[in-house]
Amino acid sequence: MYGLAKVGFSQSYTYFTWRNTKQELTDYFRELTQTELKEYFRPNLWPNTPDILSEFLQVGGRPAFMVRLILAATLSANYGIYGPAFELCENVPLEPGSEEYLNSEKYELHHHNLYSPASLRDLIARVNRIRSENAALQSHGNLRFHETDNPSLICYSKATDDLSNVIVVIVNLDCFHAQSGWVELDLGSLGLDPYHAFQVHDLLSEGQYLWQGSRNYVELSPEKVPAHILSVRRWVRTERDFDYYL
Repeated sequence: MYGLAKVGFSQSYTYFTWRNTKQELTDYFRELTQTELKEYFRPNLWPNTPDILSEFLQVGGRPAFMVRLILAATLSANYGIYGPAFELCENVPLEPGSEEYLNSEKYELHHHNLYSPASLRDLIARVNRIRSENAALQSHGNLRFHETDNPSLICYSKATDDLSNVIVVIVNLDCFHAQSGWVELDLGSLGLDPYHAFQVHDLLSEGQYLWQGSRNYVELSPEKVPAHILSVRRWVRTERDFDYYL
């Protein structure tokens, strides 16, 4: 893949599909975005394909599909999903240990109920709208990871060069249990003053929170939406001493 990227292929498949833990994701994406690879390799993230139904999706149920969607859509500027099979959370393999779909469109006509209550179409549409409206998510070289005290929580950020758009993403990687913990943000990389509170707006749930300093508490339940996609609003003081959030 790296060789093909060097000779000019502008989109590259990745091993994202098989990177599931916090450590695996952090190590892999640091390799892609903080080494020479970022100069020529443009990662395209796919949670599933017509050929690949990962074990994570097979065992994690609907929360697993939400987790992998949000990771794929925010870790890289480029991502894709294998259509209705992903949208409808189809996760039955051909046989135990296989990554092939039981009812694969490669071999048969498959009629999908696109109006199923299990559909993720609203979440997919919302995530795509967030990507479209936030320039920070339209690049991959600006990815930075932040510490958490819980290995089931991963936290990372993306920001435009001028810090006019700053996004912090926190994902619960556990598809079966609510997870909580403290995130430790690198405030300098986000353009934040450690001595002033700042506001974060959750673009998924529309919740707003006032955070103070680098260390802040989160709790995420997989049955709802197992992630925060937070737009950061910085505290600003004008010459007239009028305070507001930008």
